Amino acid sequence: MKPAPFDYLRAASLAEAHAALVAEGSDAAVIAGGQTLVPLLSMRMARPKILVDIMDVKELGGIRLEGEAIRVGATVRQAELLAWPELAAHQPLLAAALPWVGHWQTRSRGTVCGSIALADPSAELPLVLAALDGEVILSSANGRRSVKADAFFTGLMSTARHDDELIEAVSFPCRQANEGFAFREFARRHGDFAIVACAAIAAGDKVRLAVGGVADRPVVRDFTDASDDALAAFAAEFDARDDLHASAEYRRDLVRRLGRATIEEAKCRA
Repeated sequence: MKPAPFDYLRAASLAEAHAALVAEGSDAAVIAGGQTLVPLLSMRMARPKILVDIMDVKELGGIRLEGEAIRVGATVRQAELLAWPELAAHQPLLAAALPWVGHWQTRSRGTVCGSIALADPSAELPLVLAALDGEVILSSANGRRSVKADAFFTGLMSTARHDDELIEAVSFPCRQANEGFAFREFARRHGDFAIVACAAIAAGDKVRLAVGGVADRPVVRDFTDASDDALAAFAAEFDARDDLHASAEYRRDLVRRLGRATIEEAKCRA
């Protein structure tokens, strides 16, 4: 199948991209890596009137430390972030999760912010951003605003981004002293979207567990008592679904088992 007809703008500046979004609103789609949007276009599941390509916008690139966070620009590819020499030292959870994102071929084209924008509940990068309580930096012709991950992901592939906004960057908090991190996921094949994915952060007697692939967005829970009973109660709260890949009960069981293993690994690394 071929995409429906659309206009194409390769924006040379952030202002030009903003102007296109103001003019076209919900009829515009922003493209960078295109690893998800291009298939959606081909299947006519997305029918924008205009594609706004931001890959030439220099101010949207780069990885840098800002305070105690890693700022990743909108045009940074997943492979670029994975190869960043400072990644593991500043944020080991992100370093652990990135190799699970698709395959090396898709990581060489796909962008970090593109995955956040898609907000697939089974995707690894939204899960990590939620676990770390990171932020999404949105910009429009009217200015910038930062939105915490918990407020940004509003539902199944749904976000708090307005039609005239684009994601300018995402901010992943850096590792703090005495924190331990772990990431695990279960999928049919490596590179597939996760049936269940877990990210854990341990610090002292506190544990944070984030779960993806079960609800319509990443779910985060802080535990002071991460006992088996507490995990079982957490898993039981999920409104899990039956589909071709797994039953609802199987997903809940994975939350219990995978969650336990991820928590224990994070504690060992603290």
